[in-house]
Amino acid sequence: MHRERVQHVRAIMREQGLDVLVLLGNTNVAYATGAIWPLADSGRANFEQPVALVLLDDEWPHLFSPVREGDRLHMELPSDHIHGPVYLDFDEGVEVFASQLAGLVPAGAVVAIDEWTNALRRERSLLFASDAPVDGGRVISRAKAIKTPDELSCMREGLRITERAAAEVQARLAPGVRQTDLTATFLRTIFDAGADANILDPIWQVMPSRIADGPWTTTGDLACPLLSTERELVEGDVLWVDTGISYAGFHSDFGRTWIVGREPDARQRAQFERWRAIMDAVLDVTRAGATAAELTAAATNAAGGIKPWMPHFYLGHGLGIDSAEMPYVGSDIGEAFDAALVLAAGMVLVLEPIVWEDGAAGYRSEEVLLITEDGWEPMTDYPYDPF
Repeated sequence: MHRERVQHVRAIMREQGLDVLVLLGNTNVAYATGAIWPLADSGRANFEQPVALVLLDDEWPHLFSPVREGDRLHMELPSDHIHGPVYLDFDEGVEVFASQLAGLVPAGAVVAIDEWTNALRRERSLLFASDAPVDGGRVISRAKAIKTPDELSCMREGLRITERAAAEVQARLAPGVRQTDLTATFLRTIFDAGADANILDPIWQVMPSRIADGPWTTTGDLACPLLSTERELVEGDVLWVDTGISYAGFHSDFGRTWIVGREPDARQRAQFERWRAIMDAVLDVTRAGATAAELTAAATNAAGGIKPWMPHFYLGHGLGIDSAEMPYVGSDIGEAFDAALVLAAGMVLVLEPIVWEDGAAGYRSEEVLLITEDGWEPMTDYPYDPF
């Protein structure tokens, strides 16, 4: 699996005329090298982080890692491709990195980099020619988008573990139970089942009946997700559930709406039926070759002309080695981006429309699916109880 990834990255580099790819983003490094390390946030949690170097004419990537050998889980890189840490947040660290690259990167090579630190920008002349390096994030985003059979197998297992844990939590749902009690059940179950990590703190958010009840975002939108607390649940609470785990380095995503201690009333059931109609309309146009704009148009039309997703999120997003990655559908990147984004077979997409009706607390669920040439295949199999 890891070798296929590197081959795919190098093929894209060759197509784009790149000789060298420098990677700082945590999951980008993990994708290129197979490295998994403790506290691997999808962003840059601190300056002590692995860095990857992919050379067009070298079948093995180089890994610069602060993680001790006994803690590192990575593909079988040759020993001369595993290096000590570099600290690219500091001028001195960039100087050390530059001296190491001098022995690896040929003169005049075309370089791409996915992220910058302030020190990298200050000392850029040590590493790069006068022309600005290409955006290496585009290489990795494109490589990540199409999943291999091995990657899909790992993702399906991660989703199964997540759903098994969600079922354990839902069975405990009752008045008097704390949100943190639900989290404890979830965490115990996923780790007993083989998860690497919990990559999204479990959200069991009690939704307000009305937006005016708050809390809300600075733009006046629904505030979601909010962290769990010691709050005891009461009968009738409507929970928007959102969480995900890591299994073999791949992330899962899970979302449902639950009600504590009672069945949904007629108004709440009607919200679910509207949500189902929106989801079905989107699924009807989801296939390889469709644009993100076609999906957003189908959702908006089915919702009576209103975009059925939160402005600070999206109608859908990709899933893989990140919990949210390309493709993005209906994001705040804009309509032109949606019109240009074309789905391809092998992409994994998480759809998460919402229905909000003031006074009834709304409905939200997520579905994970694999894009195929003639449609899609479900990757999730969890019921909509109590709806």
